Amino acid sequence: MTYTRAIGIVCGKIIHWIVRGLALARIHPNVLTALGLVINIGAAILLAIGQFRWAGVVIIGAGLFDMVDGRVARETNRVTRFGGFFDSVLDRYSDLALLVGLLVWYGSINRFGYVVLTAIVMTGSVMVSYVRARAENTIPQCKVGFMERPERIVLLIIGALFDRMAPVLWVIAVLANLTVIDRMIFTWQETKRLEEAQLRPAGSRTPTRAD
Repeated sequence: MTYTRAIGIVCGKIIHWIVRGLALARIHPNVLTALGLVINIGAAILLAIGQFRWAGVVIIGAGLFDMVDGRVARETNRVTRFGGFFDSVLDRYSDLALLVGLLVWYGSINRFGYVVLTAIVMTGSVMVSYVRARAENTIPQCKVGFMERPERIVLLIIGALFDRMAPVLWVIAVLANLTVIDRMIFTWQETKRLEEAQLRPAGSRTPTRAD
C-alpha cells in the first residue's frame, strides 16, 4: 500500500466518523452549509487584512463543512431539492466573500492591477456556475471544462498557505474564463445537434458510408 493510499484511507475514516457524529447529533445539513459560509466570511476578513496563511487554514476548515453537509443529508435521509439549491447559492456567496476579501486587501495596499485581476477572477468564477446552470435548462448536461469550484478553492488555499496568491489568481482568471468559453461552445454544438434531430423527418436516419 502506498503512502497516498494510506492517507486517503485515514482521511476517509475520519470524515466518516465526523459524518456519523453529526448525524447522531441530528444537526440539520442546511445548518452545516450555513456554518461553512460563516467560516468562509471569517477567512475573507483574514484575507482583507493580509493574514493569508491563517486564511488558508480557515478555508480548509470551511471546506470540511462543504464535504460533510451532503453526506450528513444522505445519512439522515434529509436529501431535498431545496437543500441542493441552498448549498449551491451559499457556495456562490462563499466564493465571492473570499474574493471580496482579496479586493479589500489589494485596494488597501494600492495594487490597482491586482484589484482588476481579482475582479476578473470573480467574474469568471460566477460565470462558470451560471453558464452551466443556464445551459442545463436547454441541454441535458454541461460539465465540460476544468476550473470548477473545488479546483478554484484548492488553488486559493495553495496561494494563501504558500503566499503565492498572485500567480494563483492569474491561473484562475485564465482557466475559469476558458471554461466559460468551452461551455458556450459545447452548448452551441449540443443545441445545434438537438435542433437538427428535431428537424429530421420521422423515420429518417443519418447516411452511412454503406449508403
